[in-house]
Amino acid sequence: MKIFKSKSELKDFLLTIRKDKKSIGFVPTMGALHEGHLSLVKRAKKKNDIAVVSIFVNPTQFDNKEDLVKYPQTLENDIRLLESVQCDVLFVPSVEEIYDTNVVSENFDFDGLEHQMEGKFRDGHFDGVGTIVKALFEIVEPTNAYFGKKDFQQLQIIKKLVEKHNIPVKIKGRPIFREEDGLAMSSRNVRLTKEHREAAPFIYKTLKKARKKFGIKNVIEVTQWVEKQFKKHPFLELEYFTIADEKTLETPEVIHKKKKYRGFIAVFAGDIRLIDNIGLK
Repeated sequence: MKIFKSKSELKDFLLTIRKDKKSIGFVPTMGALHEGHLSLVKRAKKKNDIAVVSIFVNPTQFDNKEDLVKYPQTLENDIRLLESVQCDVLFVPSVEEIYDTNVVSENFDFDGLEHQMEGKFRDGHFDGVGTIVKALFEIVEPTNAYFGKKDFQQLQIIKKLVEKHNIPVKIKGRPIFREEDGLAMSSRNVRLTKEHREAAPFIYKTLKKARKKFGIKNVIEVTQWVEKQFKKHPFLELEYFTIADEKTLETPEVIHKKKKYRGFIAVFAGDIRLIDNIGLK
């Protein structure tokens, strides 16, 4: 595996790949890698001639600076994991390499997607996401880029970014990877206390029960039922549960059989914020 810290050196290397008409699969990450990340790398390897991974903890997408400071950084282990799945290239830039001296976000219009769910609770978050993903796409110029569906809103926003800025890359969403007890894999899970880790699978269990109620009860009734489940939970605090149209991310007043819907949730386990979602039928 080749490791680059300089964007100019990476660009020069990838230019030779593109001259040979080879496809580039790209997986942007913030490190602290787990099986979910590795599944994306394996997919990038399978469907492209070369797999590129970036590890960069992006400061502009953190509305909570304490969360940025505490975000787990495990580069040595990440390198071992990437080598175990035969990743071809790792890009590990510094903040200065990406932003120079101007660590600020661009402002984006994602046609309203950015104002739903996470956008209501994390001020400026999606401007930060758009800024770093656009910058990385310009550096790597991938054929295909792979993202997990745990961050489903982010996935839709990146698709919108590519559409509105005419970036020539295909965005591929991949299934959520879960622990054996159902908890969605996340780099933040390692920060959970023993009590909160044992409690956290309740999130997915509740989502599955909400899915069964969807179609029998209306959107308001299902939402209120989920809120009630968390009110009596001793270790988990619900920030929001929302049923939304997969394309617009807006909460529907009337359910249409031809449209796809998804239940989205954000929960605090102590001071660790966990998100998850589930497809609804």
